Amino acid sequence: MKIGFVGTGIMGGHMARRLAAAGASVRAWNRSAAKVEALAAHGVTRAATPSAALDGSDVAIVMLSNGPVCDAVLFGADDSGRVPAEALAPDSTLVVMSSIPVETARAQAARVSGRGVRYIDAPVSGGEPGARDGTLAIMAGGTADAVRDVAKALAPLGRVTHLGPAGSGQLAKLANQIIVGGTLVAIAEALELVRRGGADPAAVREAWMGGFADSKVLRVLGERMVSGDFAPGSPAAYQLKDMRAAEVFARSLGVRLEVFESVIALFQAVADRGEGDRDVSIVAREVSRRATA
Repeated sequence: MKIGFVGTGIMGGHMARRLAAAGASVRAWNRSAAKVEALAAHGVTRAATPSAALDGSDVAIVMLSNGPVCDAVLFGADDSGRVPAEALAPDSTLVVMSSIPVETARAQAARVSGRGVRYIDAPVSGGEPGARDGTLAIMAGGTADAVRDVAKALAPLGRVTHLGPAGSGQLAKLANQIIVGGTLVAIAEALELVRRGGADPAAVREAWMGGFADSKVLRVLGERMVSGDFAPGSPAAYQLKDMRAAEVFARSLGVRLEVFESVIALFQAVADRGEGDRDVSIVAREVSRRATA
């Protein structure tokens, strides 16, 4: 299996490494070449341009920061003068694993399908630990045949679930981020109450595990809140970007998500304080600030 990989950042680096370790021939490009070169020891080959990474690939995977960046990289000429999307061979599969707007995914699918390229939007949930350990939840939109055929190639990354036509994966990811954002804020407020009430937040968090308050968010990000370790696994700015996209899509359907609007406001305050590059669990700091206002 020849896999072209574009975007080897916090998440993508682990993903490319796992694919190569599983026996795939992985050729990768990243804007910062050093991040790809660091993967050479794991069998990942560096490509000089996005076009070179995707040329001749059976499966092309994109893991970039947002929709506009994906569009610019895929459909704009790179340093070689080639357009990466046009380097894809007919019958190959383009898998966009970035979190992008639903409309962007649908438009990308229309653009490449005209050239005989199969398109899957497959955003993920699980953060850096999931990418590192191969336990990502992969939400896939596209034809059932395309998703079935590519599922084996993606197996080293996590569990693939087919959700419907192109754009369905992104819709599921937006809804996923409503749950994640709300859970983060609820845990932060609960831990703040525990701390101010005089109990040990670390011990109380342990007590919650196994009960109805338990979740991966509590186990992974709750621990960060307790320890104060906000080094980015998944930056708060990315969470805010996804939540804003969910808000816009909801409004396009005439849907108001009242509690979610408060969650967005907290993350916006984090970004306004210049802390958007910290881990999503940094929202606990904003919760604490507001609790003392």
